[in-house]
Amino acid sequence: MVIVVSAVPAFVTLTDQHWRFTMLCPKCHSEFEQIVFGDIEIDRCTSCKGLWFDMLEKEDLLSIEGSEEIDLGPEQVDPKYAAMRDIECPRCAQTMLAMVDKDQYHIKFEACPACYGTFFDAGEFRDLKEHSVLERFNQMIQTISSKFD
Repeated sequence: MVIVVSAVPAFVTLTDQHWRFTMLCPKCHSEFEQIVFGDIEIDRCTSCKGLWFDMLEKEDLLSIEGSEEIDLGPEQVDPKYAAMRDIECPRCAQTMLAMVDKDQYHIKFEACPACYGTFFDAGEFRDLKEHSVLERFNQMIQTISSKFD
């Protein structure tokens, strides 16, 4: 039995007399699978491989060596998904905000203003963890020039 919850992009199923809540991807509407890295549980779309981070999970994973392995996406984000905006939060159905990483301006992701979760298209989290030499150099130049402002 599948029950569609109208306000939240998810569905609830009754299996073995237990209710199970399943989040759906805000971009392709496929189910998320739960994966664990270290002791942090995140959600990855079974189809487009986008990643959902609950509040502070992304920050925790950024500090753990090797955590980029959770991102199965290609080096280049699928343009079809990268262009999508006005998506709903898979947790609380609020309209998510389009965001840009403060250090790597080419990385765009969505953040929920209500529950503070974030969604990264496949490939974006790996890119966020792997600063290129040029990106590190530009960041250093910006830091130095800000000292003289």
